Amino acid sequence: MLIINDLSLRIAGRLLLDHASLTLPAGTKAGLVGRNGTGKTTLFKAITGDLSSETGSVSVPKNTRIGQVAQEAPGTEDSLLEIVLAADKERAALLEEEKTATDPHRIAEIHIRLADIDAHTAESRAATILAGLGFDEVAQQRPASSFSGGWRMRVALAAVLFSQPDLLLLDEPTNYLDLEGTLWLENYVSKYPHTVLLISHDRDLLNRAVNSIVHLDQQKLSFWRGGYDQFERQLSEQQELQEKGRVKQEAQRKHLQSFVDRFRAKASKARQAQSRIKALERMKPIAALVNDSVKPFSFPEPVKTVASPIVALSGVNVGYAPGQPILKKMTLRIDADDRIALLGANGNGKSTFAKLLAGRLKAETGTMTIAPGLKVAIFAQHQLDDLRPDENAYEHVRRLMPEAPESKVRARVAQFGLATEKMNTPAKDLSGGEKARLLMGLAAFDGPNLFILDEPTNHLDIDSRESLIHALNDFPGAVILVSHDRHLLEATADRLWLVKDGVVNPYDGDLDDYKTLVTGVSGDRREKREADKASKADRRREAAARRAALEPLAKEIRATEGLMDRLRKRIDLIEDELANPALYEKDPIKATRLAKERSELSGQLNGHEERWLTMSAEYEEGVAE
Repeated sequence: MLIINDLSLRIAGRLLLDHASLTLPAGTKAGLVGRNGTGKTTLFKAITGDLSSETGSVSVPKNTRIGQVAQEAPGTEDSLLEIVLAADKERAALLEEEKTATDPHRIAEIHIRLADIDAHTAESRAATILAGLGFDEVAQQRPASSFSGGWRMRVALAAVLFSQPDLLLLDEPTNYLDLEGTLWLENYVSKYPHTVLLISHDRDLLNRAVNSIVHLDQQKLSFWRGGYDQFERQLSEQQELQEKGRVKQEAQRKHLQSFVDRFRAKASKARQAQSRIKALERMKPIAALVNDSVKPFSFPEPVKTVASPIVALSGVNVGYAPGQPILKKMTLRIDADDRIALLGANGNGKSTFAKLLAGRLKAETGTMTIAPGLKVAIFAQHQLDDLRPDENAYEHVRRLMPEAPESKVRARVAQFGLATEKMNTPAKDLSGGEKARLLMGLAAFDGPNLFILDEPTNHLDIDSRESLIHALNDFPGAVILVSHDRHLLEATADRLWLVKDGVVNPYDGDLDDYKTLVTGVSGDRREKREADKASKADRRREAAARRAALEPLAKEIRATEGLMDRLRKRIDLIEDELANPALYEKDPIKATRLAKERSELSGQLNGHEERWLTMSAEYEEGVAE
């Protein structure tokens, strides 16, 4: 169990958490969500003890092992398998002690403990994790120093997963993974035997791998049962009720204040005016919802329309060295309005294919026909390093619009989705998401006919990802996507191409089929097949049984709704009477009685609304099972 009590955290003078509290039961798998910059990673540092709190505490049971991915990727000469095996400190210590132990009793204890922690299967378990994250048997024996930084981070992730801590903290783990690794991780986390707290902006991962959501917003933490979609729906319902309550309370305040302003100076009404002043002071204001909407993405339309096919390949081979093609015998066609997602594990040639389309590699053999006037833009995460660190967004765009007035340059920067105050911020001081927006806007600046995006969502929060989806769907040109974000691919791509074993071919299945191919676990497909095995009559009986079991709850929900309607009507009638100034002169006793009744009814209504929300969520969860 993780208990966060009255925690306040401040970084560089900025308050990120303000007396926040949370209880995470043992065995919970929770996704920690919130806008970029709200303090999610800072909270992790407080949990691990790497950051002191201003107030409050973080506590876990004694001897709880907390694990997270190391900040620095391993770069030693040890093999990947050796690095992962060494992550189990207890196993490594016992094996080392076994070499020198002479006391028969101690030797027996070591062997018993090694059996208890399943040490004899350690190598196979470590190899399975590495394979799931994209390392084949040959790669597992290579030294870590022979891999790039991104691949080393996968090794660091494999190490912490292998150690199986009691509390597993994962901070955007899919940023280092391709779609195949993300699908594997989703399945692994969903079956993890201990507690998980996962920072992620991947909607599908948060829907399938965790069973609860922790929301960091307005410097507070709130706990929600279910996946991300269920959380989003419940939050929206709660915010709607909150706004309705605020509007009603504001009207009530105006009525009270109007009476005070009219009769405060009259001696005969002084006592009643004072009573209403006290009522206003006691009235706890309901906070207005903070408008925290993200800036939209906007990509310019192609200046010139080109006819399909915009790219046609016939028997094309391409690679980096003569006679050593990475991709072979490609015969493909891309049309002007295509939406294509490239599937395939890293290292199979997706980036090579993208570079071929972008003109950064030449076809070695075969024919590549490009439509006249075709403009191609490409965005890739590694290009973030190409931004000039000391120049701000305005200066980056000014280089592309040297003759334009300042107002037009700033208007163009605004289309990238960068706030006004960020236009003058040096690129090195922008957040990852802001850098991605700037680079994406620069890449598409001239209105491409073909836009290639390689992992565009790595630094974007969930709302920004939704905004990107809308922009890509509105973009009239062709789009080619490489991404580990299934939600992005499902929402934008019309066609899937599989890059594997040196070839690029259309993939006839969907992403659920591909998940089955990658993980061997069919997930949704398996559930569908099992459901199809049952007869329609069986399914009808199951549905009827669920409805019957939920009918008492549904009846109570309907009754509560009726009661809420009656309370609202009565409150509206009372407010109409109280809105009449003559009432306070003709019958002040009645006015007082009505005000008291309205207060009591409002309290009852709030209680019934909270009960209705809880019951509705329970009913929807039962129906969905």
